[in-house]
Amino acid sequence: MSSRDAQKIAREQGVDLVEIAANADPPVVKVIDWGKYQYQKMKEEAKNRKKAREKQSELKTMKIGLKISDNDLNIKVRKIKSFLENGDRVKIMVVFRGREMAHKELGQTMVNKITDRISKETEIIVEGKPQFAGRNLSINVRKK
Repeated sequence: MSSRDAQKIAREQGVDLVEIAANADPPVVKVIDWGKYQYQKMKEEAKNRKKAREKQSELKTMKIGLKISDNDLNIKVRKIKSFLENGDRVKIMVVFRGREMAHKELGQTMVNKITDRISKETEIIVEGKPQFAGRNLSINVRKK
């Protein structure tokens, strides 16, 4: 159809004539409401961004002291398991206070104790070796 006929139809319907493919021969146009089209396009892009964000796993951090009781440790382990079940990665940090820095091997045993408790029910992958950063011993864990 000619461009004049298309413009006439668009004017009669009270909508816009939008060029879809300018490089085509002949150019392709659509008779649509431009505001509504832009709104739908914006909503679809926002939906796609939200889905992309949901797929990306977060890095959760769990801080644990050396003098933690067994019951408190069980609660922290349960929370770590729930993070792993949601598909998140978990950074486990053993925090040293005061003179505890003299016994770094206790931090290593604490990390081993935590990973053993988690791996009893959930298959996990430990990413790298435990690393010291200041007064913290940290390790990253994710679900297999």
